[in-house]
Amino acid sequence: MLATKILFAILIVICSFFYILYLWDFALVLLIVMLALPVLMFIITLIAKFSMSAEFALQTRTAAKNEKFMVQLCLTNRCIFPVGKAEAHIEYYNIFSNSISAFDILMPVQPRNTQRVTFSLSSEYCGQLMLRTVYINIFDPLRIFRMKTCRNISAQIAVMPGFHEIEASLAETMVSDEECEHYSENKPGDAPSEVFGLREYTPGDKLNRIHWKLSSKKEEFIVKDYSLPLDSPSVIFADLKCYDDSQHTLPVFDTMIETLTSLSHFLTENERIHKIVFFSARQGGFKEIEILGSESLSAAVGELIGSFSDNLFSGEPTAYFAERKAGEVSSFTIITSDFSGKAAALLGDGVNAEIKNAIVVTPSADIKVPEISESVRVIPVAAGHISASIKDLEL
Repeated sequence: MLATKILFAILIVICSFFYILYLWDFALVLLIVMLALPVLMFIITLIAKFSMSAEFALQTRTAAKNEKFMVQLCLTNRCIFPVGKAEAHIEYYNIFSNSISAFDILMPVQPRNTQRVTFSLSSEYCGQLMLRTVYINIFDPLRIFRMKTCRNISAQIAVMPGFHEIEASLAETMVSDEECEHYSENKPGDAPSEVFGLREYTPGDKLNRIHWKLSSKKEEFIVKDYSLPLDSPSVIFADLKCYDDSQHTLPVFDTMIETLTSLSHFLTENERIHKIVFFSARQGGFKEIEILGSESLSAAVGELIGSFSDNLFSGEPTAYFAERKAGEVSSFTIITSDFSGKAAALLGDGVNAEIKNAIVVTPSADIKVPEISESVRVIPVAAGHISASIKDLEL
């Protein structure tokens, strides 16, 4: 663009000498045209600047890890003048990381038209992927002037975590919810308040389970199977406080969230209703979500991913345990990146649970995590190695 300006300046000087040396009308007209062209290009570009609008068009607001998703940058020119060249500098980053990637897009924009450029992105880690334009410059048809337009265009995509198969077991618990509202659809139990199903009598069935009225009609013994209560209180607490803001932050947070989803998925597959707890920066406090099945788990994970603020602010876990209502649960598991042991120590006296687990996510397997007490089982998990680190976990 500088070369174009220098060229025009040289042409204007030449036309001026040509007009001085020659008295022809053509020399005057040529000089006027050369002087008017830059003025005309400036006015056209200025009009186009205020007639432009831009946006990111997303096919979906969520995406899976390591899968490409399509994004469109749409530039709309509402004036009658064409934009010979538009230049967009785009940045994107995961809020869990300080690493920013960038690329440029060049395109012309026709008058009274929308120019769409499609590109694909992907993320190796879960979290919120922030997409923004640092600037959008437009040029006049002769590339003499450049003006910025359409500031602060941004979009946000939630990159959803997956889950890993873990080696865990469900403990036989004495803790139950007296006001149980949920029962298994696949397994019978001993809760007489709900009937799971009816079947023919087999030797060994209790006589008090015979459905006498239906048996008299069928002329054979019909037995009632009672339902299995699912409300066995379990809690998974995700400590989302950032204890180490470094190049390891992204893989550590990714591992923490996928550990949470893996544990919750395991409990869901085994029909164990439970709660997940995390700090929501949007709501400014800790949030408890009851997981009843795969649908509620997916919704909760989406809400978890969307709850982060760009500065990774999270409340202190001590605040939750101080405000938490006292009550016994079958198991309480905290997932944290605090390998000093302070966060895990909160389970010692702050939780009334038959089973207490502290899963501590570390940047590498070389970091040692201190033991807390005999009542709290500390399980170190190296970033990116969930299945290999969690063995024989009891929930």
